[in-house]
Order: sequence, then C-alpha cells, then structure tokens
Amino acid sequence: MAGRLANKVAVITGSTSGIGRATAELFAREGAHVVVSGRREELGAQVVEGIRQAGGSASYFRADVADGAQIRALIEFAVETYGGLDILMNNAFSGPRRNILELTEEEWDVSMNVGLKAAFLGCKYAIPHMIARGGGSIINTSSVHGVLAARNYSPYDALKAGLINLTRQVAVDYGHQGIRVNAICPGAIVVERSQEHIRQHPERLRRAQVIYPVGRIGYPIDVAYAALFLASDESSFITGHALMVDGGLTVQLQDSLAEVVAQHLMEHSGW
Repeated sequence: MAGRLANKVAVITGSTSGIGRATAELFAREGAHVVVSGRREELGAQVVEGIRQAGGSASYFRADVADGAQIRALIEFAVETYGGLDILMNNAFSGPRRNILELTEEEWDVSMNVGLKAAFLGCKYAIPHMIARGGGSIINTSSVHGVLAARNYSPYDALKAGLINLTRQVAVDYGHQGIRVNAICPGAIVVERSQEHIRQHPERLRRAQVIYPVGRIGYPIDVAYAALFLASDESSFITGHALMVDGGLTVQLQDSLAEVVAQHLMEHSGW
C-alpha cells in the first residue's frame, strides 16, 4: 500500500481505543504495518480486523505496559513479524484523578509505571532495532498537563511533564544515530470512555466552544494527524519538540481567558 508511511513498521501502545486506535487506523491507511497493543484482546482484534478489511496491514499483541517484560516482548514481536521497527508511539496511560493527599503510594507507582516508566522501556527496547534500520521516529503522548497544572491531577501532571523532558533527553542522545523523538500534547479529546459523560453533560462541549480559540473540543483523529506528521519523513528536521495539539488552549493568558468566560456568562447566563 502506498502512502506517507509505506512499508514502515509501527508499534502503538494503548491502541485498542481512543487516540491510539485512531492513530493505528491512520498509519495503516498511510501504508504502515501496525502492531496494535493493549490489554483488551477483543477490542484489539476489532481494530486489526477493521484495518485489514480496509486493505491495511496490522497485527495485535496483548501487552500490559506496567510490566517491562511485556514491553520487550511487544517490540520483539513487531521485529519478528515485520522484519524491523521504524516507529514507536508510547501512548498507553492508566491512573486516577487525585490530589496528593488523596493519592495512595500504590496509585502513584502504577501511574508512573504505565505513563512514564513504560515510555522509557519502550525507547530502551526499540532504539537498537531502529538504529539497525538506519533510524526511526518515537512519539510520546504527553498532554497540555505536561506544561500547565490543573487541580487534582497530581500523578497525571507530573508524569506528562516528565514525558516531555524524557523526549528531549532521548532526542539529544540518539539524534546522530537517526532517531527522532517528539511529544504530542493534546488538549481535551473526546474518546470512547468520555462520550457518555459528554452526553450527560453537554455543557462541556459548549464550554470548549468558548474556551478553545478554535471553537471546539478535540477528537482522536486530530491527534492522529499530528502523529502521522511526526512519524513521516516530512518532519525529518524536527526532534525533541513538544507539539501542542490543543485548539490553542495553552496560548492564552489567564486574564484573557477569564475575560472570554466572563463575557460569555454575562451574555448567555451560563453555559
């Protein structure tokens, strides 16, 4: 299949749903051999079947990225199945929304293992195979929470910030060996698990229309297209970058945002 990623081999963690799934499907449409990964086997099989029915190339490998041995096995599976590795997207995350007084030590460790340590291990196991191919692209899914803090998001904000600097550090260490490493920082994205909440609370969409300069909330395909650019040769001179895919949310001064919100509330008496 021709495309911007023709014959590239891509591993995407957390790709049975949401951003990861949209990215897997887009990469496959652009010609990549995609290894879909996550803990939910039924969903993984559905993603792979959909890609294959559309004429793409994909396989599923069940991996819990909280387990380093499973991350290594995932990378080895991609190499053994498709002959190498060109693209890694560290996308999986699992963790609670808590402040530090509410958060348990175990919850902190799980969040860091899945969200930050897994990215370190993914890079560790993927980079030697990428070097053998002459280079590769690593994409880490961070967040606007990696550059700005929000209430009651202590583990999420910490690990997403850590991902950004891990991105920069690995980019510095391995750039001369053909490895590019970038992060994507999404704003609010409507994924499967949040759709019911949106239906029950439509004010969230109306709020996004006011707060976000582009006038809407984000969707997985918005992030997937950014990942496609960073995975492709079109971004060959870009590394160590944290790309905001946030509808302009983080470009606003807080006092300007407060004025926008106040004006809306005055004109509409609520959301």
